[in-house]
Amino acid sequence: MNDKFVPKLKLQANISQTKLNTLEPPMRLDNMGTSDEIPKFKEVFTDLVKNADNTMKAPDQVMKDAMLGNGADIHDVMIAINKASLSVHVATQMTSKVIQAYEKVIAIQL
Repeated sequence: MNDKFVPKLKLQANISQTKLNTLEPPMRLDNMGTSDEIPKFKEVFTDLVKNADNTMKAPDQVMKDAMLGNGADIHDVMIAINKASLSVHVATQMTSKVIQAYEKVIAIQL
């Protein structure tokens, strides 16, 4: 009863190279490069902050125009205030989402 089953497979020859066991970094870790058509992350957030700042300053100017009688009325003031409020809300949500994404990236174990 010394007849043991011995498979006739050459497992090492059948295992193909994958991205996980090569010396090259996986494709997802490669630098994606830059393009003039695609703005950089920093530029996008800088523009968003500038736009939010301008939107938050707008109600003051519209209120001054309404008080001086330069063509603005109370409806314009209320619209500008609501736009500023919405801008603050969106900026807060974006900040929290960026922080959550950063925390998830930090939590990844290599």
